[in-house]
Amino acid sequence: MSAIYDQIGNDYDTTRRVDSGILSELRSLLDIQKEKEYLDIACGTGNYTVALSGLGGKWYAFDQSERMVSEARTKSSLINWSQFDVGEIGFKSDTFDGAVCTLAIHHFPDLALAFSEVSRVLKPEAKFIVFTATPEQMRSYWLCHYFPVMMERSCEQMPSLEAVEEAMRSSGLMIESTKPFFITSQLQDFFLYSGKQRPEMYLSARVRAGISSFCSFCSEAELENGLSQLNADIQSGSILGVMDEYQSGIGDYLFISAAKQSG
Repeated sequence: MSAIYDQIGNDYDTTRRVDSGILSELRSLLDIQKEKEYLDIACGTGNYTVALSGLGGKWYAFDQSERMVSEARTKSSLINWSQFDVGEIGFKSDTFDGAVCTLAIHHFPDLALAFSEVSRVLKPEAKFIVFTATPEQMRSYWLCHYFPVMMERSCEQMPSLEAVEEAMRSSGLMIESTKPFFITSQLQDFFLYSGKQRPEMYLSARVRAGISSFCSFCSEAELENGLSQLNADIQSGSILGVMDEYQSGIGDYLFISAAKQSG
């Protein structure tokens, strides 16, 4: 897997902050207990890892990006930070009581291999909580109106729920529940659709620099045209009509709760 986040903007760590709502949901789904051991997969700069470790348990975390892991190590000496690829997780089998992965599975080139490795290092019946988006959800983002090529390429990269379920099943993981997540104007973590209700957010180069879709899939021409149109629509108020056209009840993102099957 290419370490895209080795090239992501310098302000990534300040724009990608912990959101209390996401943190609360991860805590609830994982059922964190102080005497157990947990793994944060593709941890980035470790903001969620540090916050989760403050809720209990002994935490381990890894990312493929050397830059991200180096930044994470400065935040806590209580967490075991490592750098390696999800296709070859450097921990013994049946080690962890639970694992999380937030907004990262679309970067895994071989989902079945990644989930097989996750399953291997989890104890039987351990929880695996994934926070992601589906292509169906992403096609309901009003960003598609302004950056259609970028969004289509982003959707193509994002695995469907069916693909996730199939890859998990083949790896000994079973999805137990899914829960949609809706973006609010209070969201603190500025990932792709965080500006759903705050369109002016995308006019900031600092914010865009921490969003992989803008960094990887948006050409200079599309960016310039899209931002110009977006700014004009914000100024005129036309953005409200565009946002209304893309209203959806299926959620903007998705929590997937799975467990390793015993036996």
